[in-house]
Amino acid sequence: MPYIYVMILPFLTIASSSNRGRGVFTTENISKGTVIEIAPVIELNAAEREHLEKTLLYDYIFEWGEDHKGAAVALGYVSIYNHVSDPNCAYQMDFENQTITITTIKDIQKGQELFINYMNPEGASDKAVWFDTF
Repeated sequence: MPYIYVMILPFLTIASSSNRGRGVFTTENISKGTVIEIAPVIELNAAEREHLEKTLLYDYIFEWGEDHKGAAVALGYVSIYNHVSDPNCAYQMDFENQTITITTIKDIQKGQELFINYMNPEGASDKAVWFDTF
């Protein structure tokens, strides 16, 4: 496996997010197209995922693998990014290198929260998320 440089840009911070618990924010302006985080993941097979889904970590895992049967626990800040239907960041899952990369898809101003769309790694989607169905 090739060596992957893992990074979180130093101007990212975790802070309280209105009605969402915690979230990822920026202390500087960020241009569209900036890679802001490359995080390793802990990969879990389908049987391990089944156990994990019975815990609090269920809300923080990503479906993983080409068949989406496994799961991944992302390290770094990745599991703290909150969801919106029209996000300012996208994520890319690299199954071979076991990483998730976060990239801005809009210009982001100092102090703003960074969001991803849980249902569409590439950006906007109106597809309902599991926590909106309760």
